[in-house]
Amino acid sequence: MARPKITIYTDGAARGNPGPGGYGIVLLSGPHRKELSEGYRLTTNNRMELLAVIVALETLKIPGSEVTIYTDSKYVADAVEKGWVFNWVKKRFKGKKNPDLWLRFLEVFKKHYVKFVWVKGHANNPLNERCDQLAVEASMKPNLLNDEGYQNALQ
Repeated sequence: MARPKITIYTDGAARGNPGPGGYGIVLLSGPHRKELSEGYRLTTNNRMELLAVIVALETLKIPGSEVTIYTDSKYVADAVEKGWVFNWVKKRFKGKKNPDLWLRFLEVFKKHYVKFVWVKGHANNPLNERCDQLAVEASMKPNLLNDEGYQNALQ
């Protein structure tokens, strides 16, 4: 049976860094399209970029899918495509930020065949622009969630 092919666009935003933030996701599979977003009271841009990828991958129902993720985050794309995150794990994330999210990412990442494609942000890519819009709108909603991982790291 052929592996499902999924295309995902993600973006994260923070108003202030740290500050209120959010992520936006557009999932595409054949004729299907799904948009997801969520906002957080206090977080960082990089956490939202990474959380967008995590939530998108966690949303997939069929293990072993071929997934192409388009992101404007060099932090996320390079960490995976250049293999940095795998070295960070070996060093127990010494001196690195967001180990809680990277460990969560690695759990879901290994369930699929994932490739990252970096896209320039704010360069008239309609789906990247839509994710940006979703992320910014999510960061402005009332009753934002707590980013527990970020707040725990502050203590």
